[in-house]
Amino acid sequence: MIQRIQTFFLLIAALIAGVSPFFLPLGVTEEGVARYGIDEPLVLVVFVVSALLALLVIFMYKKRQNQFVVNRLNIILNLFLLGFFVYRSLSLSGGTEVPEKGIGMLIPVFSIVFLVLANRAIKKDEDLVKSVDRLR
Repeated sequence: MIQRIQTFFLLIAALIAGVSPFFLPLGVTEEGVARYGIDEPLVLVVFVVSALLALLVIFMYKKRQNQFVVNRLNIILNLFLLGFFVYRSLSLSGGTEVPEKGIGMLIPVFSIVFLVLANRAIKKDEDLVKSVDRLR
């Protein structure tokens, strides 16, 4: 159902993945210009797909197993994005005239946290339905 706690968690994850890349910088270039998610098309596509998957899962409330699976796929997608950010930040050289890392690189971490919380709530709902079915 739409009014469940997992809907709240999924909505927050969708907002984080869909809106934050436009406002939180992923880093600062050597010239001092902030890089946002909109500046990198591949990263923007991954953020948008993650947000759309979270919104899709909200409306799959009648199929909890499918919700759980799609949510796990979204978690894996965010882990790949996080791995990409870590790889890119580690490949930057150190020094005084270097690009800085931005707070926007933590967007997948926050998204993963809310997706995991949603998965836990979906699992609780599924267990509750199974326990009620045993009583019949």
